[in-house]
Amino acid sequence: MSQVSLLSEADLRACVDLDLSSVEAIEQAFVLLATAAVAMPPILRLDIPEHNGEVDVKTAYLPGLERFAIKVSPGFFDNPGLGLPSLNGMMMLLSARTGLLDALLLDNGYLTAVRTAAAGAVAARCLSRPESRSVALIGSGEQAALQLQALRLVRPIEQVRVWARDGAKAQDFCAGLSRSSELMVVACASIEEALADADIAITCTPSREPLIQAHHLRPGLHITAMGSDAEHKNEIAPQVLARVDRYVADRLSQTRILGELHHALAAGIRLDESRLAELGQVLAGQLPGRTDAAQITLCDLTGTGAQDTAMANLAFERARAAGKGVQFSS
Repeated sequence: MSQVSLLSEADLRACVDLDLSSVEAIEQAFVLLATAAVAMPPILRLDIPEHNGEVDVKTAYLPGLERFAIKVSPGFFDNPGLGLPSLNGMMMLLSARTGLLDALLLDNGYLTAVRTAAAGAVAARCLSRPESRSVALIGSGEQAALQLQALRLVRPIEQVRVWARDGAKAQDFCAGLSRSSELMVVACASIEEALADADIAITCTPSREPLIQAHHLRPGLHITAMGSDAEHKNEIAPQVLARVDRYVADRLSQTRILGELHHALAAGIRLDESRLAELGQVLAGQLPGRTDAAQITLCDLTGTGAQDTAMANLAFERARAAGKGVQFSS
């Protein structure tokens, strides 16, 4: 008989926040990817086209952590018409020593949202100019808000410019942000306007067509692209990858299949392999990141099982310390 913790979304929200501890946990996961014998199989993906659904399964074992996570992340995009959320999910947390189940984290995608935003903060702290104060948000959904929240943990952001396909939604997003912060917030009618004076650009959309083009680039810009987590998604034009000074992936083996790199390779863009790096390699000092203030950098985030295992371990330890959840015998 073993004891299993059942943790609800409410339990997890009560003890896990998007804070510097979350950012540090995700940064350490990236470092381990570059420096340790991490076991991280390819993403398992299941498509259910007749219901506009997809399911991703991600996992990783990180040496030094007591447990590993297996995450199931469904996205059914006709659900809003049924009065249901598009995204949900859960994580199973198992002992790395025995393989026994330690916890079920019924987070409905909350932990994924937090770890995704934390990865954006890691990328910005690693690759953007430290004095960056202006950010362009391409997208106005939940992840856009979380990306901004995470970015403000690591950069002195003062100005936010927002573009989204739904202009009314962008206006509402900006109005809410203006009420809740002291930031200068502007809703933009075009991507050009949003990027005009940006130090950092963050793309967080489900776009199937490129949004940022080569003519949008300017010296010193850092781009974090985190929407291309499936083969059909694409936010960055292939020509952009040929123009940036440093391309950094969360995992090159993934971005060659899923990310913006995948689309550049499919378009026949010739890339200097010496300019391709993984975020963990840069963090660990194995490869250079930004070496000049005028360089243009791009981080291609597709989401890794290593992040899920790191976040699930952090959440479990915090929940256990707070006495959250229901215990049952298995």
